[in-house]
Amino acid sequence: MPVRIASARIVFSLLLLSTSWFSVTTVGQAAERNVIFIITDDESPTLGCYGDAAARTPAIDALAADGVVFRNAFATTASCSASRSVVMSGLHNHRNGQFGHQHHYHKFASFHDVVSLSLPRVMQRAGYRTGQIGKYHVAPETVYQFETYLKANSRNAVEMAETSKAFLTDQDDERPFFLYFATSDPHRGGGVDKSSERELKPNLFGNKPNRGAFPGVDEVFFDPAEVTVPPFLPDTPETREELAQYYQSCSRIDAGVARLVEILKEADLYDKTMIVFTSDHGMAFAGGKTTVYEGGLRVPFVVRDPYQTDRGVESQALISHIDITPSLLDFAGGLDAQTNGPKNPLNANKFWKERGEALKENRNGNKPFVSYHGKSWMPVLAEPTKPHHETIMASHTFHEIQMYYPMRVVRDNDFKLIWNIAHPLPYPFASDLWAASSWQAQLAKGDDAPYGQMTVGRYVQRPEFELYDMRTDPNESTNLATSPGHADVLETYKAKLKAMQKEFDDPWILKWKYE
Repeated sequence: MPVRIASARIVFSLLLLSTSWFSVTTVGQAAERNVIFIITDDESPTLGCYGDAAARTPAIDALAADGVVFRNAFATTASCSASRSVVMSGLHNHRNGQFGHQHHYHKFASFHDVVSLSLPRVMQRAGYRTGQIGKYHVAPETVYQFETYLKANSRNAVEMAETSKAFLTDQDDERPFFLYFATSDPHRGGGVDKSSERELKPNLFGNKPNRGAFPGVDEVFFDPAEVTVPPFLPDTPETREELAQYYQSCSRIDAGVARLVEILKEADLYDKTMIVFTSDHGMAFAGGKTTVYEGGLRVPFVVRDPYQTDRGVESQALISHIDITPSLLDFAGGLDAQTNGPKNPLNANKFWKERGEALKENRNGNKPFVSYHGKSWMPVLAEPTKPHHETIMASHTFHEIQMYYPMRVVRDNDFKLIWNIAHPLPYPFASDLWAASSWQAQLAKGDDAPYGQMTVGRYVQRPEFELYDMRTDPNESTNLATSPGHADVLETYKAKLKAMQKEFDDPWILKWKYE
């Protein structure tokens, strides 16, 4: 009998040891699946890995060479706060409630119950320690709550990386990390370049005047004659001078990415961390930011996942910013494939009741937040030739609060339909885009002055519908909405748009009936 008991004890001890070893291994494996999500401010796919010969982005290009470059990645709205709310909720902003800017007198905010789906909240509940540095620009803070907030000059991505080092290399917390790294470059700002010889001076795009440099940054300066002028902009001296400043600001971001990679490699974390690089929307030029043209919605999107075997590839899959939160949560092991929501969902009603907050407010728009609008692109990383969305939708309503101009878009690989709901109104300008030398130079020439693929007058006064053949006219130069030969196509895409508005709970679907 004692022998049997002893044997039983030995077996139990071995089982306990085996269980303990398995638990440690499981924790160790989970702790390796870190995430750095990099989001820049007003950047188009002006990167070397996207074929831009003028760009100087070696660090991001290196990520692309060892990851996946998404060639067809789109924001859902080309406005800062609205777009960031989509990134951090997996919901179109017309549904999450962040219709426009969060700051100053604009003060838009998401519904309180988005807390159950918000990116930092679900990553924390999936077992991650969460940190944020740089631009935030969403509300309420409790909804999009990170555990750790880091402070650095968001115009200096190198400084941001250095400030993030302690968080990334923290050995006291065994949880994997999720870092939300948000630069303010290459957003307009910092005044104008007074050294310019032109009457209309270019914006500095956050750069130091007189070819100055930020601490720790080896600034890259650009010759206006050598920049790439995108097809939606006029090729003028004013545009080229502004683009030279823009490219410099983009290069400063790349320097920060390079430093982040160095920090990860030094800490043996590089091959344990997925890095995602994107922008909130396209560049801050008229025709880009605040529009739903390709210049506003098309964004860079590079993913380096060290756990994938197929890397250094490109994907033609249509992906959208609504896919980001479910994808990162999927990587973290926290996405429920059945509900397309979190495996460990937060009960919003219980959450706010326990906090004693927002008890009498409209917290959800009369419908609970259970599922994401987007879907995970993790399967595309494993199989880059795999398609993702057949059709994507865009939804813009405000930028600044005085800029009411709702637009709805449906797009696939064949056609793109834009519905300018407030088309009788002149198109409202963001204050910084109106003041841009690239715009003012053409405005001074009159309504017939060329501006990219259209004229100044055509840019300001838009038709109700714009239909573009994306196969033959990717630069959106010819509106086919009034073409008799495309009447059936127009009706088909109107029906697609209505269906997506219904699917994604867009209140502006009512405008089909009475406006």
